[in-house]
Amino acid sequence: MPPKAKKLAIPIKLIPAHSAAELEPQTPIKRRIKASTMGRWRALALLLVHVLIGLHIAHWLTAGETMTPVEPSEAMAFSRDSIVNAGLIFFAAMILLTAVFGRFFCGWACHVLALQDFCRYLMLKVGITPKPLRSYTLAWVPALAFAYMFIWPLVYRVWIGDSLAVRGVELTTEHFWATFPGLVVGFLTLFICGFLCVYFLGAKGFCTYACPYGAIFAAVDRVAPLRIRVTDACSQCGHCTAVCSSNVRVHEEVRDWGMVVSPGCMKCQDCVSVCPKGALYYGSGPIPLFAKPRRELPPKAKILWRDELVLALVFALTFVTVRGLYGLVPFLMALGVAAVTAFLVLTALRMLSDGTVARPGLRLKRAGLWLPGGKVFFTVVLCLLVGLVHSGIVRVHEHLGSEALSKLDAPRLALLAQPGHPAPLSVPEQRAVAQGIAALHTVEQWGLIPSLGNSARLAWLFALQNNTEQALEYAQQGLGRNEWPGEMQQLIAHAKVGQGRTPEAIEHWEAAIQSSPERPEAYLALGLAKAAANDLLAAQEVFDRGLAAVPGSPALSYNAALARALSGQTPASIPLFEQALKLNPDYRAARENLAGVYASLGQFDASIRHYRFALAQAPDDAQTRVLLARALLGAGESTAAKSELERVLAADPTNAEAKSIISAL
Repeated sequence: MPPKAKKLAIPIKLIPAHSAAELEPQTPIKRRIKASTMGRWRALALLLVHVLIGLHIAHWLTAGETMTPVEPSEAMAFSRDSIVNAGLIFFAAMILLTAVFGRFFCGWACHVLALQDFCRYLMLKVGITPKPLRSYTLAWVPALAFAYMFIWPLVYRVWIGDSLAVRGVELTTEHFWATFPGLVVGFLTLFICGFLCVYFLGAKGFCTYACPYGAIFAAVDRVAPLRIRVTDACSQCGHCTAVCSSNVRVHEEVRDWGMVVSPGCMKCQDCVSVCPKGALYYGSGPIPLFAKPRRELPPKAKILWRDELVLALVFALTFVTVRGLYGLVPFLMALGVAAVTAFLVLTALRMLSDGTVARPGLRLKRAGLWLPGGKVFFTVVLCLLVGLVHSGIVRVHEHLGSEALSKLDAPRLALLAQPGHPAPLSVPEQRAVAQGIAALHTVEQWGLIPSLGNSARLAWLFALQNNTEQALEYAQQGLGRNEWPGEMQQLIAHAKVGQGRTPEAIEHWEAAIQSSPERPEAYLALGLAKAAANDLLAAQEVFDRGLAAVPGSPALSYNAALARALSGQTPASIPLFEQALKLNPDYRAARENLAGVYASLGQFDASIRHYRFALAQAPDDAQTRVLLARALLGAGESTAAKSELERVLAADPTNAEAKSIISAL
């Protein structure tokens, strides 16, 4: 019989009871992330936004007039000119609502964000997950852009003493599309700010590194009580971060703060809808601005200042180069181009130093070897840099030409005031004309496409140079490109008068008025042409038409008064002369003519007062002093009149009029 097996004595160790939470594994169990239920609602909201935009455009096309664009950029009209429009009201309302509900507008109502989300959706469908760029310096771009668009104009106006009081309310417009680019530029803007920014900078890359409106929404979001918050049920599974299209590390923020404090959160609530434990919710509580973290936060990642310097320099140089290039590239498009270019150049430089470089869907370099895609990428970046250098040359010459023309405002006005006669130019002004023509000719020769406004500037410079043939050629070319049409029509009229073709000139002045009814120059030139033809009533009609359109023009008031005085409507001229002086108290011609009108009506006291005021402005004007003497004689003040005449003769003993009057006393 076999022996019994010997039992081994095994010590038993008692295990204390644990809570269910303590028995949870330290590493979260990987679960399949469910689809967000908020995505479809947000897509529907963004689709509705585009439907409303379409209806707004359709109303304008059918009615010819509609509400001013409901677009934050329209608020610039207040910063520049204190004009209140629908865009300003809308922008202000969204900022106030953001202070309560958080940064919701960007996620639920922005048409540019809708485009970015659509581009990201398409990329995800083909297996490309956009990787976000993390940049400390470029993150300041939106705030700087906001300050440039909305704050700097106000500061400048205060600096020059301009009033910030509301000057007008414009809630409707007939020129709905005036502040928007054309279809080609608009498409390129959307492609760059949508697809390229998303692919190279990450989901919502334009919002993060370019959007000026997002800057103010992000700042105000810091005081919003309503935001994404967390309960104790959170297990740090990371599903929330995985679905966040705003590049917010949601699971870390709720762990460290008990809420999402990042101003990049756009309240899409995808994170809330996918949380497997329902731990996240959108609700009220402490605001982030004064919140304290739940635990000691780990040190921030080290900033690679070399990379940041490259990004900042390339962004700044690219933005200055492309903004306004060929008169086409708008502000927001330039911001997007600059941000993408900065990233491309940084990546190309990394290819020269790093062993492995890759982007989602694009392998550039592996283990020190340049892959075919990397060679193509590097070549494209080099071509882009060559293009930027070329564009920089064009922009420098555009700037030189524009600067030269800006120094010639006085002779330009003189040329328009005397149709058919060359404007007198000083030696420095002649030099500026020659330099401007040379610079703008370079733009014509080097530009890849015609630069908008270049022909108009050349037309002006050739007109000032009294080169009628070239001025006409470029003015006609400028009209064909719709460059400053009102001014080009006036330049053509000026040339036609010089050629003795006044009837044709009149047609161009009328066209100039139709093109730019808010500018007084064409009314003045046309009225003077009618007066030169001895048709004072027709001249008066033109000046009155101008005053109806531009009531604040002292020159129109003066000429309307003069036309009445010369056509025998002397009493009717007085209010218009006085209006010209009210608008411009230093308007000597208006004051002297008003003094003459008072003298002709026998109102010598008023006449004397105005003559003395005019002499205070120009004490050496002998003709005005003689007229004052005549008014004094009319008032019976012969001694004072003789004194004034003696002053004239002391300065000019040959003055025949003064000698004649004094000899008759």
